[in-house]
Amino acid sequence: MAGLYIHIPFCRKACNYCNFHFSTSHKQINEMVSSIAKEMEMRAKEIDEEINTIYFGGGTPSLLQIGLLETLMNAAREHYNINDQAEITLEANPDDIDLEKAEAWKALGINRFSIGIQSFADENLKWMNRAHNAKQSITAVEIIKQTGFHNYSIDLIYGTPGQSMEGWVKDLRTAFELGVPHLSCYALTVEEKTALNSLIKKGELPEINQDEQADRFETLMQLTAEAGYHHYEISNFALSGYESKHNSAYWEGVVYLGFGPSAHSFDGVKRKWNISNNNAYIKSLTNHLLPHKEETLSKKDVLNEYIMTALRQSKGIEKKILLQKGGQTCLNEITSLIKPYMKTQKVVEDETGWRLTNHGKFFADGIAASLFTLE
Repeated sequence: MAGLYIHIPFCRKACNYCNFHFSTSHKQINEMVSSIAKEMEMRAKEIDEEINTIYFGGGTPSLLQIGLLETLMNAAREHYNINDQAEITLEANPDDIDLEKAEAWKALGINRFSIGIQSFADENLKWMNRAHNAKQSITAVEIIKQTGFHNYSIDLIYGTPGQSMEGWVKDLRTAFELGVPHLSCYALTVEEKTALNSLIKKGELPEINQDEQADRFETLMQLTAEAGYHHYEISNFALSGYESKHNSAYWEGVVYLGFGPSAHSFDGVKRKWNISNNNAYIKSLTNHLLPHKEETLSKKDVLNEYIMTALRQSKGIEKKILLQKGGQTCLNEITSLIKPYMKTQKVVEDETGWRLTNHGKFFADGIAASLFTLE
C-alpha cells in the first residue's frame, strides 16, 4: 500500500492567510507539468508497491487545463502500479467547477474532490481574498453531485476575524443540508509572511481570539456528532465510509512519493522534500537532476511522529504499535507520562491504548509534545 502526492504550485489569487508554496503567475504552467511528469519517471524505481491513493494538491490543481492534468495522470499510470480502485483526489476551488470540467475530470479517473470553500459567507470570503463567492460554493457542490460524484470533502475555516457563532453554525448547517459527506475544518492560524499577519499588525483586522476558536471547535464537535459524522481526526469529520484514504495513510506512516516543488516524500525510514522554488525546480529536472534534500529518521523521530499523529486520530495511541516501535521500555514510559491526563479526563484508556476525550482534543498538541521525551 502506498500513495502519490502531486503538488500544483499555481493559484488565481493569494489568499490572505495562506503560506503554502504557490505562484499567481501561470507563465510556467506547461513547463511545470512537463517537469513533474519527468520527476515521476525518474523516481519510478523508488517504489514497487501498489498505489492505492493519488492526491493532486497545491496550489490549485483545478485550474489546470484538462490536457495538462491528463499528462500527469498518464505519467502516474505509466510509471506506477495504480490499483484499479485507487482513491484519486483533486483539490478544487468552487470558481473552477463547471459541468463540462466535472465530466472531464470524471473521465480522467478522478473520483474524489477536496473543495476549498472555507466559508459560505461572502463577507468572510472577501477578507480572505478568495476568488469565489458563497453562491458559487453551493453551485459547485451541486454540480459535483449532478455529475455523479459521491465522495467529496469541503474545507471550512473557523475562528476568523468577525465570525460570529451564528455565522459558524450557519456554515455547518449549510454543509449538512447539502449532504456533504466529509468536512475538513481548521482553526485560522496566523502565519509569518502572510497578508493576514500584516493586516493584524497594522490593526486592520483584530487579533485572533483563541477563546472564541475553542467555542467554535466545541460547537463543531457537537453539531457534527448530531449530524452523524465520525470525528476520526482532529480536523476531519466523515459520514460512514467517506474518510480520506490518502490523508489517513499519511497519519498511519504509509509510504508515499511527493512530486512537484515543495512536495514531501516518506519511505518508512527517510523523508525527502523538494525545493520550494518553481524556477529552480524546472531547471533541475531539465538537467535530469532530482531537486530534493533528505533526512533519515532516528528511532526517537519515528516514535514521536507516531505519538503525534496517532493522538490526533480517533483510534489513538495503540499499545501494540508502541511495543513494535519502541519495546517494553517505551510502553512503560508512555504509560507513566500519560497518567496525569487521564486524571484530568483529557485521555481515556482501554485494553488497546489511549485516546483523547473531546475535552482533551483542545490540548492535543501540548499533550503530544509532553510525551516527546523518549530516547
